[in-house]
Amino acid sequence: MSEKKGWGSTVAGWFIERDEPIGSAGVDGEEPGDSPVASEEASSSSREDYATPSPTQGVFKTVPPPPLGGQVDFGAVFAAAGVDAEEQQRVARTTELLRSLPAGTDAAVKKQIVEASLKAFGVPIEKIIEASVEEIQALDGYIRNGAADNDKLIQESDARIKQYEEEIKNIRGVMQQSVNEQQSLIKICNDKKLEVQQVLEFFGRDTVARVVKASPKLHDPSDQAENPAS
Repeated sequence: MSEKKGWGSTVAGWFIERDEPIGSAGVDGEEPGDSPVASEEASSSSREDYATPSPTQGVFKTVPPPPLGGQVDFGAVFAAAGVDAEEQQRVARTTELLRSLPAGTDAAVKKQIVEASLKAFGVPIEKIIEASVEEIQALDGYIRNGAADNDKLIQESDARIKQYEEEIKNIRGVMQQSVNEQQSLIKICNDKKLEVQQVLEFFGRDTVARVVKASPKLHDPSDQAENPAS
């Protein structure tokens, strides 16, 4: 049991939970369902936050290509993690071999067929396992790097939004201040007009109208109302 738990602790962090478990007969002598610890740990791992730093984020030797239009260049991602073309071919051929087997084939029989085929082609099983784990590490690191980049983008975007919101708030404040100042200006000027108007009222409307009409410096309010553009 301790051996099984150790195996589960080692690989479950990279495994995702399946709706239907595939057969694992022959793996260290286990039959399907013999490793509940691995299943539980895999389930827990599938729910963890991928933005959390992980050793798998440092698997890349070079910068992997970003996804384009939701599509991932897996070959380039694996290559960036140091998985060479030969290793990728080993995993791809094994995957094709597994897919070619009838769906109802017993798990133990599948294992025998696959192992016999691989031995016939001189492909070391250990190398296939190693390459497979390398690819899973690369994919996990790729997901985590993407999650970290996404979090960084969100944080930077939130900061910019707050900056713009603060700027909008300041602009609105300037606008309101201008409106308040204009309203104050109107009141002050109207109060002064009423003060000066007392002089005109003293001389009388007719006298004021005659002076305004004769003066080249003054404008008749009635003319201005009729010709606002002049």
